[in-house]
Amino acid sequence: MECNRCDEEAIMHAAYSGAHLCPDHFRESVVKRVRRRVRRDDLVPHDVTPEDPQTWVIGLSGGKDSVVLTQILHDTFAEDPRIELVGLTIHEGIEGYRDESLEACVELANDLEIRHEVVSYEEEFGIRMDDVVEDDPENMAACAYCGVFRRDVLSRYAEELEADLLLTGHNLDDEAQTAMMNFLEGDVEQIAKHFDASLGPLSEREEQSEFVPRAKPLRDVPEKEVALYAHVENLPAHITECPHSSEAYRGEIQQLLYGLEENHPGTRHSILAGYEDLASIAAEEFSGDDGAELQDCVECGSTTTRDVCRKCSLLESLA
Repeated sequence: MECNRCDEEAIMHAAYSGAHLCPDHFRESVVKRVRRRVRRDDLVPHDVTPEDPQTWVIGLSGGKDSVVLTQILHDTFAEDPRIELVGLTIHEGIEGYRDESLEACVELANDLEIRHEVVSYEEEFGIRMDDVVEDDPENMAACAYCGVFRRDVLSRYAEELEADLLLTGHNLDDEAQTAMMNFLEGDVEQIAKHFDASLGPLSEREEQSEFVPRAKPLRDVPEKEVALYAHVENLPAHITECPHSSEAYRGEIQQLLYGLEENHPGTRHSILAGYEDLASIAAEEFSGDDGAELQDCVECGSTTTRDVCRKCSLLESLA
């Protein structure tokens, strides 16, 4: 099959758009979507200058999503003195898995000549996820523990690095799954928080001075296209699922969306587009309604809605 835009052989077919694209036009399509999302989300302030540049910290795990995001943002801003990119890699203490992905992170950062910081759960908390999974004092899925610890490290180090923005490599499938989960759980307030935390344009979000703003510029690109981009560009991505991954509910939603997308191409795009519109309305409704009062954790000082934050309570149970 020929590419729709030239005479070269196509390497991919996007059923949701009908497009057949060759390697060059496929790369162009992915980059265009990421750059468009950067513009639509107002990620580059109008008043930023080379004399007072922005620091963007990227959660660089070494997986396909974060590697592709880092590469595209580097290609976009390498010659722009207003934006400095910093890769932040977290080693959770998963033998073999994270060691290999860390190598991918180091290789990419060296190739792109960007600053790269590496932190670990063992250094930060005195734990390793392999041991947490074995002990499991709260009888939870590994992802439940890891998600709490990862969010804490990302947030704290984004602040320490004086980041203006924290970026993660969530793709279209990730965000469509989260949207469906929030819909099915009927959690309108969580949908509003999602908008203000990472979905809405920076100019439209409720200001949250306690946290570094987050963004997800890759969220218009399907997961398979992210993987193909990493392959076509020969990027050092470690494409292997975490051995402790076990989010059963998200897995059910993932399979549901696979089926819907197969039978009705474009379903993921429609879900996310409608979700973002509704999330914007929900955010306006909850604007100024702070809910539970934010305070400092009595153990670590991080911002929380409880006396002791979730991270510290989990660490206590693991002690």
